[in-house]
Amino acid sequence: MKRINLGSSNLQVSAIAAGCMRINKFKAKEVDAWVNTVLENGIDFFDHADIYGGYTTEAEFGKAVAESKIARDKIQLISKCGIQLEGSRTNKIKHYDYSKEYIIWSVENSLKNLQTDYLDVFLLHRPSPLMVADEIAEAVEKLKKDGKIIDFGLSNFTSSQTELIRQKTEVNYNQIQFSATHHEAMLDGSLDYMQFHGIQPMSWNPLGTVFREDTEQTRRLKKILAELVEKYGVGSDTILLAWILQHPSNVIPVAGTVNIARIQQLMKAVELKMDKQDWFAIWTESMGNEVP
Repeated sequence: MKRINLGSSNLQVSAIAAGCMRINKFKAKEVDAWVNTVLENGIDFFDHADIYGGYTTEAEFGKAVAESKIARDKIQLISKCGIQLEGSRTNKIKHYDYSKEYIIWSVENSLKNLQTDYLDVFLLHRPSPLMVADEIAEAVEKLKKDGKIIDFGLSNFTSSQTELIRQKTEVNYNQIQFSATHHEAMLDGSLDYMQFHGIQPMSWNPLGTVFREDTEQTRRLKKILAELVEKYGVGSDTILLAWILQHPSNVIPVAGTVNIARIQQLMKAVELKMDKQDWFAIWTESMGNEVP
């Protein structure tokens, strides 16, 4: 299994991360089985956010790991904060909160729910027009000093928003939407910026909308994918992940599937080296026209 060195922590993680946003669909014993299956298939990087499952999945995951007696150094944990969901806690409307007090409280709450002493990676979930970079930096530096987070990054931030934050504190990650159906990050400078500044890109929803929507774009992609499935002998989802992994910025896809069979198949993407023209064929069909 290919490993990737993470940011300033020098931590090595799997080339694919397991997204935990849907594990609230499981019963307690099923969460346990899912975590262990993911680990058995070479994935040890688990992506959380406080809001997943309506603020429930971190606690479910933490309980499963504790009951399975999985050693903390055998897994790496990401979590995020900042989004406040409508109707939860005391929220009357969905909004963002990046005050120093809230960031620190949120991390400490995630640690309690995950039953751990630290997060390997902590991300701000989405940018807010009201975020104050100095205040964010103060919270991040305190959390690092107290050993509650090892590394820090962002999620869904533009390059200019990232630059605002990194002027005040080190930023080593940005988790963005990037897939064969959403490839804007290749064209708007986002992935170039991350490569230039040594920021690790991660991709949420790496399979895009290929299997969820019936559009001209997804129909074109399904047609070329059918050809490539026959050529490479792997599933369409594996090819879509391999397409992301082949980008030189070394994007880490966050695979949000809870399907055990799919998890086993997705790992084949790490070893799959696509022909360059096949890679461009996917991009071409996504755009609906040849490259410029």
